[in-house]
Amino acid sequence: MRFAFSPSRRWYAQLGVGALACMALGTGWAASDYPSKPVRIVVGFSAGGTTDVVARIMAKELTESLGQSFVVENRPGGGSNIATEAVKAAAPDGYTLLFVAVTSAINQTLYPNVKFDLNRDFEAVALGAKVPNILVVHPSVPANNVKEFIDWARANNDKISYASSGSGTSIHMAGEMFKVRTGLKTQHIPYKGSAPAVTDLIGGQVQFMFDNMPASWPHVQSGKLKALAVTTKTRSPSAPDVPTLEESGVAPFDVTSWFGLIAPKGTPKEVVDKLNKAMNAAFDKPEVQQAYAKLGAVSQKNTPQDFSNFIRQEVQIWAPVVKASGATVD
Repeated sequence: MRFAFSPSRRWYAQLGVGALACMALGTGWAASDYPSKPVRIVVGFSAGGTTDVVARIMAKELTESLGQSFVVENRPGGGSNIATEAVKAAAPDGYTLLFVAVTSAINQTLYPNVKFDLNRDFEAVALGAKVPNILVVHPSVPANNVKEFIDWARANNDKISYASSGSGTSIHMAGEMFKVRTGLKTQHIPYKGSAPAVTDLIGGQVQFMFDNMPASWPHVQSGKLKALAVTTKTRSPSAPDVPTLEESGVAPFDVTSWFGLIAPKGTPKEVVDKLNKAMNAAFDKPEVQQAYAKLGAVSQKNTPQDFSNFIRQEVQIWAPVVKASGATVD
């Protein structure tokens, strides 16, 4: 005798629930086992820059604490957009991560056709470090503080230019924010990187610039440049005698070059939390603190939600500055 099996809707529903449960168990197992193979940390800039240096410090710590290799992969180009878009398209499994910088927050407005949204398309993991920018001038500039510099610059507006590491970079935008806050009309001269910009500043081809502290501070110490202020809300532990711009009367002004870890949207929460915990633990290590001190970098423990909120605020802060500067990149 043959029996025909005709499954009911209820049977299909139970089968679907069971399948979903199995998938959930599989995902949970994979997340708890993470990482079970090497992890790529993509950096959107060339090796040797501040973003790359901080990323490699964190990669070393994550390798040691999580027992798998975390390998930095440099993918420069498009103001870091190439790397950001590549990680956005990667599988959300925690094995392809992005070490994001402030540039990506600026790019949200700078590039009209940008193909990513930092908050919509990514999971924030942890803010890794903040590095202050510093206002440096050529020694021939007759100013020893910010007020004297502004007075001199206003009297010589058509003769003054400032350097940056390229249009749209945080160094450029710090200069534009300074112009917005002070009403100066100085000319912007973009370079292909911080190093050639600093070289021309030392040579007197330009009069001032805002630079990441690690790049310019040795030249301040040697007397080749003068430091007038840092761009952060509080003074830098690496340069405690240099006042902030807000202390110097230019307010509000709180600008940092910052770096952190993000993952493709949909990366399991357990993976994100494990990475966050490992990064926060690294901040307490003396060797990390020493490495950060050499960069003038600071860090503090933070949650994925803290970093997500921070990124959202940074996008909002930079949007009006980019628009006021008139800078745009197709």
